[in-house]
Amino acid sequence: MLVLGLDSATQVAGVALIDGDRLVAELFCNTRKNHSQRLLPMIAALLREAGVKLADLDGLAVALGPGSFTGLRIGLATVKGLAHAAQKPVAGIPTLDGLAWNAWEVPGLVCPVLYARRQEVYTALYRWQEGELCRLTPYQALDPYSLVDSLKSSTMPVYFLGDGVAPYWEVWQQLGSRARFLPSTSTLPRAAQIARLGRERLLAGKEDDLFQLKPLYLRPSPAERQARLKCKSCP
Repeated sequence: MLVLGLDSATQVAGVALIDGDRLVAELFCNTRKNHSQRLLPMIAALLREAGVKLADLDGLAVALGPGSFTGLRIGLATVKGLAHAAQKPVAGIPTLDGLAWNAWEVPGLVCPVLYARRQEVYTALYRWQEGELCRLTPYQALDPYSLVDSLKSSTMPVYFLGDGVAPYWEVWQQLGSRARFLPSTSTLPRAAQIARLGRERLLAGKEDDLFQLKPLYLRPSPAERQARLKCKSCP
């Protein structure tokens, strides 16, 4: 199954093409350039290099969030447009699931943390069990101190990864030797992981409704917050 994966949930924009279990090609860019300016050119370059046309794809996968509100909207709009034009199935994958897969079979808890601003991180806890990565907690937005407090009762090592690690480095140190950190090359979201997880969903017949697929925000978007404030101020 030939699947194109996209991830624009964070500052990193990534696209990847997999064929079965084989990674055919992957491009990612970790700069501040707007995702709307680079996603389509990256997709075109990736498909051209792989010698693949949009019509050749068996499906598409996209990171749903949590993450940047703007980045998520751009990624979803891009995938929806491509899927609708080519009449291809789509699978939406939570960003934290894809990021957690970068911590391949580590012997402890996997804790992806994405920088969420407002003194919060997006996170969930995972653990490898018999070759499967199992999510143990809900996706949530919370302050890093509360996250560390929730981890203090465990005795297992905790492997942190993601762009939320560096801003709160001293907070994670409260766990002492239990706090483990993956190499920087493993902390970036990978479109290849989104493509791989999307392929699994598509093979299982769990494609998403293209018109019902929505971002996983975890907290109100700026537009929603503004609407609520206006509503409260109404007579």
